[in-house]
Amino acid sequence: MRTNFAAIFLVSFFVFPAVIFAVRSFPDKADCNGDKTRIEFDTSMQFSEAPVYQNGLECPVLASNSLLLVCDPLVVHVAMTLDPEYLRGTLAAIHSVLKHASCPENIFFHFIASDSSSLHSEELSHIVRVAFPSLTFKVYEFKESVVVDLISSSIRQALENPLNYARSYLADMLENCVERVIYLDSDTIVVDDIQKLWRVSLSGSRTIGAPEYCHANFTKYFTYEFWFNSDFSRVFEGKNPCYFNTGVMIMDLKRWRENNYTGKIEKWMKIQKEKRIYELGSLPPFLLVFGGDVEAIDHRWNQHGLGGDNVVNSCRRLHPGPVSLLHWSGKGKPWARLDAKKPCPVDYLWAPYDLYKFGKHSGNQEQ
Repeated sequence: MRTNFAAIFLVSFFVFPAVIFAVRSFPDKADCNGDKTRIEFDTSMQFSEAPVYQNGLECPVLASNSLLLVCDPLVVHVAMTLDPEYLRGTLAAIHSVLKHASCPENIFFHFIASDSSSLHSEELSHIVRVAFPSLTFKVYEFKESVVVDLISSSIRQALENPLNYARSYLADMLENCVERVIYLDSDTIVVDDIQKLWRVSLSGSRTIGAPEYCHANFTKYFTYEFWFNSDFSRVFEGKNPCYFNTGVMIMDLKRWRENNYTGKIEKWMKIQKEKRIYELGSLPPFLLVFGGDVEAIDHRWNQHGLGGDNVVNSCRRLHPGPVSLLHWSGKGKPWARLDAKKPCPVDYLWAPYDLYKFGKHSGNQEQ
């Protein structure tokens, strides 16, 4: 059941029991050198507890054993990263997903945390559990050493964060029984029932689904060096590739594993290190591997670019048409602009989901 924007601003808070979560390491390789820096603060006091969101009568009953739940075929799987810098956005995104879901208790969240994070995975888990006591989730530790040597400089330093590349390793990190997942960036807000997105079919042998934007100039995502080299550019031969944003994707992890798409993405990243064939971060390898073979999802599921471009923090309007998901991709983030008292109009659509106790915008300040 969809909630209209007028109702978005009605937020209430309740208390209910906590559930079990688990921490898992990936992969079995050496840790990065250096000690982790601990941030000393009372994590339980940072975020308010979200309201209770319960299943409707029509929702299927899942396995009662929390250890078996992850493999239950009726579960909706959502993957996100847990980065301390974007944690406020992640919690707002979770809040929005639960608020608008027809079966919120049937959603399993998979959170990816860096092994070099300023907050340990246990601390991040505690913060999530305080905000969402009944949330069913796992935290997986992503070892940055897996990808750090493959990352090239980008037009914005934030795009070089190794955690941005974790989406390429979901098939290896998540349990093999998880064959499908929705990946969401931390700067998204869902204002529709995520079950609708989950039910989208990936036709043929397609491995990912995402809104495509075929009017965009696809050539600009790669350098002259790429287009001049026929060995590189022929990857799109016989295809009609379109731009798509990797911040919102349906991913068939079974097909991903069968076709070793992680290895194919890594191959292009190695070429990038030698030849400089693109300027952005984790997006171009996805375009190179999947461009022209993406299941096109309705644009309502990724109203992206609300943070401006990758260099300038600028205000953007919503695209014409219905909206199911808002995405503040780009340099500007709504929580930062709201706290600075320089919000864009669209930032007020994000504010009702903010659980941060000390947010400076109206409606969620500490009393």
